[in-house]
Amino acid sequence: MSAAGGPPGDSDDTRERGRWVSLAGLAVIVLLVLAGYALVKKLSAVSALQDCVMSGRTNCAPIAPPPD
Repeated sequence: MSAAGGPPGDSDDTRERGRWVSLAGLAVIVLLVLAGYALVKKLSAVSALQDCVMSGRTNCAPIAPPPD
């Protein structure tokens, strides 16, 4: 066991690099989850609009108020 308490032959530089790799992996996972959530929300809105149109209604699209 090394003096720092890690496995033998494991330097501080290697552990620091491992931490950065882990943080980068976590950031990628968080970005993928957020992108998936945004995609689900968008697909849900499109599906609701499509259901409205398929039921024969003509006032399905929301009307945005003019900017002031």
